[in-house]
Amino acid sequence: MRTLFARQPSATARLIFFVLLSIVMMTMDHRWHYLGSLRSAMSLVIYPLQSLVEMSTSPLRMAGQYLQSRSALQREVEELRVRQTLLNAQLQRLIALEAENRRLRRLLHTSRETVEETMVAEIVAVDLDPFSRRIIIDKGSRDRVFPGQPLLDANGIMGQVIRVDPFSSTAMLLTDPGHAVPVQVNRNGLRAIAVGTGASNRLDVPFIPNNADIREGDVLISSGLGRRFPPGHPVATIVKVESDPSRPYAVVEAAPLAHLDRIREVLLVWINPEQEKPLRIPDQKGNAEQEK
Repeated sequence: MRTLFARQPSATARLIFFVLLSIVMMTMDHRWHYLGSLRSAMSLVIYPLQSLVEMSTSPLRMAGQYLQSRSALQREVEELRVRQTLLNAQLQRLIALEAENRRLRRLLHTSRETVEETMVAEIVAVDLDPFSRRIIIDKGSRDRVFPGQPLLDANGIMGQVIRVDPFSSTAMLLTDPGHAVPVQVNRNGLRAIAVGTGASNRLDVPFIPNNADIREGDVLISSGLGRRFPPGHPVATIVKVESDPSRPYAVVEAAPLAHLDRIREVLLVWINPEQEKPLRIPDQKGNAEQEK
């Protein structure tokens, strides 16, 4: 008997009971809103607990958002830094190309001003000997380059070719100690010779009399004598004139106008032989015979 009365409802029976009770309560609440006041009372009791839970989780959520935002910002900053580096490299390349275009335009402008045949060549090497001023260009005998051929840049005469190989050539600059070019003062036509000194920015103009009409600021141009350099091209500017009665000649120094140390492109010149020929003066006797 004790065992019979001590038996409890089975788990299935309890489940069915609570399910039916829930259905009945939901139906009654849906139709007559019996549980509204109960829900309000329970919400008042539960609200502090909800607030406490919210307060405890809010810092963690904010910290997570902060770390996530910081990580995203760091990635964005790194991407922007890489992009800035690439853009700076591209900008430097564009600046270099723009400068090269300006140099080439000046060279082409010089080419248009001259009546000789010309070709642009690039400097590929520089002689490291401190007592010589020589360069190597990327044009050779295959390009019809020949020894003694003059070199120009956009500002004036640079020098001349001294050795030719099939694919390259060696040129001697104006300032080389072994170089000399016949010149004349553009202001009055006074003839002289500009001789290299070995310094990159100085030429000597020897054998100028003390009473010669030459002064600082005068521009020296090629005279064309010797038929090595085309006439009329800028060579140098007089920077020093010292006259000493105790010496037979004045001390005259000049600075090259060509950018010998900074230029990358040069202009090879083929002098037009037709322009080197002197004007032919008709023979008076021949003319008289033709008139007869």
